[in-house]
Amino acid sequence: MKKILAIQGSDLKKINIKTDTTILLASEAQKKGYRIYYFEPENLSFLNGKVIAFCKYIKINKNKTKFYSLIRNINFNLEKSKVILIRNDPPFDNRYLYTTFLLNHISRKVKIINHPFAVRNISEKLFSINLMRYMPPTLISENLSEIRSFFKKHKAVVAKPINGFSGNNVILFKTFNANKLKKLLKTHNHLFFQKFLPGVSKGDKRVFIIKGKIEGAISRVPKKGSILSNMSKGAKAKLTKLTSKEVSASKAIGKLLVKNNIYFAGIDFVEEKLIGDINVTSPTGLAAYKDLSGINLAKLFWNNI
Repeated sequence: MKKILAIQGSDLKKINIKTDTTILLASEAQKKGYRIYYFEPENLSFLNGKVIAFCKYIKINKNKTKFYSLIRNINFNLEKSKVILIRNDPPFDNRYLYTTFLLNHISRKVKIINHPFAVRNISEKLFSINLMRYMPPTLISENLSEIRSFFKKHKAVVAKPINGFSGNNVILFKTFNANKLKKLLKTHNHLFFQKFLPGVSKGDKRVFIIKGKIEGAISRVPKKGSILSNMSKGAKAKLTKLTSKEVSASKAIGKLLVKNNIYFAGIDFVEEKLIGDINVTSPTGLAAYKDLSGINLAKLFWNNI
């Protein structure tokens, strides 16, 4: 019987193969005998009880200029997959939401990672309200009076949209700026505010959680003059070690994620503080970790399934 790995991913043309975790996972699955069927969210459909996707059947190429070859296009009943990976990039917009409902329809018949119900219910920023004991002072609000009070107490504050991703629209406020904040609130509604941690200039720590366990970590150092530790924003990755405090927090968070049906996640620390994002939609960093450590966590990913 054919083993099919179906991947709901982002546009293949926009993938940076040097840093992409999805293709690393697909490549390892291919070595294990899986066929790779790749589709974008807009190509997912529900038809008379079946969840189908217009897929690209691809082969991942090793050491070639083009990292994949298209074997053929196929309209595929996803129920026939062995495993489905939800790996398209945020934002978690309506289209993303709708795909979780469609995929949830077959989740008792097919192994889906991360589980669509869990992806839908664990907001990458809002889920952190359960983890305040590990975090710096945090406010989630669009009430300007409440926001003003938070600034008065903490001075320098970082603001992030709830549905933000990849460091987009993350702003460091060194003073309260009512006009700028009103514009942000009008665009994004509730915002996520945290006391600024200057240690971010030396890098954050991305911890890889697989099946509830800590399996590795990297530090991502922002480029000069930036507070953004996202590699898509020019940050550089390096190997790092976790402190006992970070290990303790990561273990506790890992147990909570397993309880909530999350198989693979990335969590981030600055100055030993969890900075809010619980990355469950398409956690990244495995390719950088492999390059730095020689350890391919994609193997462990598949061995644990």
